[in-house]
Amino acid sequence: MDEKINAEKNRKDKIPYDHYKTVFKDFNPGVMAKNTGCTFNENAGEILVKLMGQDLMVKYPSGEIYSGDGSQLEAYPPKTLILRYLIHGKGVEPSDKYMTYREVDGGNVYYNNFYGRCILRLSRTFGNDVKRFKKIFEKLGAEKVDMGDAAYKFQFLNNIYVIFAIWEGDEEFPPSSQILFNSNVPFYFTAEDLAVVGDVSIATIAKLTL
Repeated sequence: MDEKINAEKNRKDKIPYDHYKTVFKDFNPGVMAKNTGCTFNENAGEILVKLMGQDLMVKYPSGEIYSGDGSQLEAYPPKTLILRYLIHGKGVEPSDKYMTYREVDGGNVYYNNFYGRCILRLSRTFGNDVKRFKKIFEKLGAEKVDMGDAAYKFQFLNNIYVIFAIWEGDEEFPPSSQILFNSNVPFYFTAEDLAVVGDVSIATIAKLTL
């Protein structure tokens, strides 16, 4: 039964990816790279993107995405997100200001979804293991931020910076967390996209071995 559910989810996730592949080919690769702080390798026909410290190659015009070891990126949500990022990027540099999800246009509408999908998940994953949370972000070379019991600023994609903050739980209160986005994110992502940013970030750090 689980295999059937996963196959159906995979099929649904593939539909938007296939759509954005057809859109992606109509954009200039050099301009997309410039507008996201990425690099276009004209000889290889690929845009070099860094996702959570991992080097990825986005083939142009196919939109296929490969890891540095040559293997194809399998999960569809991050692949779709990367194509949308390249297509919609406006070339706005990061600032020293950060915003909550609610402050993003449309954030209030999707907040409940974002809270359960990202903020609550972050709390449950690391709220009782702040030591591991710190070790993971130190391994990633993230910048420590003065917030909560532990907080770090990290680069999600070129030009895209996110802050994860954790407050440990105690006998009175459960663990809590906050996710902040650099003020330039509206020039790259919608509120719905940012839920995927949270999803992918948490899944990536949760899988890291120390």
